[in-house]
Amino acid sequence: MNKKVKTKELFDCTVPYLKNLFDESEYPWEMLPKIKEHIKSLIAEGLPGFTEIKEGVFVGENVKIDPTATIIAPAIIGEGTEIRPGAYLRGNVITGRNCVLGNSTELKNCILLDKAQVPHYNYVGDSVLGNLAHMGAGSICSNLKTDGKAVVIHGDIEYETGLRKIGGILGDGADIGCGCILNPGTVIGKTTSVYPLNSLRGVFPSGCIVKSMDNIVVREN
Repeated sequence: MNKKVKTKELFDCTVPYLKNLFDESEYPWEMLPKIKEHIKSLIAEGLPGFTEIKEGVFVGENVKIDPTATIIAPAIIGEGTEIRPGAYLRGNVITGRNCVLGNSTELKNCILLDKAQVPHYNYVGDSVLGNLAHMGAGSICSNLKTDGKAVVIHGDIEYETGLRKIGGILGDGADIGCGCILNPGTVIGKTTSVYPLNSLRGVFPSGCIVKSMDNIVVREN
């Protein structure tokens, strides 16, 4: 099974204010150090259809934000997105359209494409989530190795990222079961589903069901 890790193999980005960033990045983790400056550039250029609700925080039309949510600048929240009670956006967060940022979910330095959902008690740091990606309740993207060394992506080859913090990379339509831990630099392929309560590391192919680290089956059409 081919363990695809390139940006174009994992994502079909149609979000206007993110497309250039995706097109220019061969690998998705290359976007992570650029998020803050990308948001600042977009703000400087102007974001038609967006409203600045406080300094450095721009939201699209029909965004719903619970009064108990906290959003730290800079951040861009795409139209139709829902931010639920207790959500904590720690800065450098940019979403596409119609996303769900759920109750008591924490996000920092991450990108979510259209209709991505992190609806219940999730941690998403230094991560990229594709269109329709979903994280079940309590699943997290661990973004820092215990030894503090740079993250290596363990695919068909070893990818030396040079980055100390990388969380999860979820391709379009990836679905993570409840209570899962994606260890630093875990890549989940397009439309791949992960059973609950797994602790994963490495690169997982597209179109599969991950029952455990050593039990991966191709999804039947």
